[in-house]
Amino acid sequence: MSIKSDIWLRKMAAEHDMISPFLPELVRESGGSRIISAGTSSYGYDMRLADDGFKIFSSVHAKEIDPKRFNDQYSLVEPELQTAEDGAKYYLLPPHHYGLGVTVETFKMPRNVTGIALGKSTYARAGLLVNTTPLEAGWTGRLVVEIANLANLPLRVYVNEGIGQILFFESDEDCAVSYSDRGGKYQGQTGLTFAKV
Repeated sequence: MSIKSDIWLRKMAAEHDMISPFLPELVRESGGSRIISAGTSSYGYDMRLADDGFKIFSSVHAKEIDPKRFNDQYSLVEPELQTAEDGAKYYLLPPHHYGLGVTVETFKMPRNVTGIALGKSTYARAGLLVNTTPLEAGWTGRLVVEIANLANLPLRVYVNEGIGQILFFESDEDCAVSYSDRGGKYQGQTGLTFAKV
């Protein structure tokens, strides 16, 4: 099993629609302004945070979070989408808060490929932790991104810009049972999907 290159990513996006919408190059500018990089890098893909589903955990209406009986009505709030001086859109993540977002991209993982989503150093140096998340062989959907602001100050989380990077690993054989085969509970998610058992 080896990590896959930009050449392989472009081929898989074109021939198998593995990432859609797909940015074939690393984009660092949009509309004349610098952005947090998104798109294809040497050995990975910088996924973007979408603007259609971002929620922050709050203790205002709830006393606890139970992943086995998750109730988003009481534990999550949707922050206001704000606009920066340069026109960039962002959410403000309060200090020591945890949030859930979803990627712009939809992923269709082949049964012999697994991805691992990681954080980006630009955000990590500002105090944002992006949870390491697997994209299992056979899984399809928009990836839910789990993030935490570890800093003592509010942190801007920009939408339609890079939020993390996915590394792709291809096996020389297909798995016996893929995520799709076993009817994985997060299969086919098209938006922000909460904890399920």
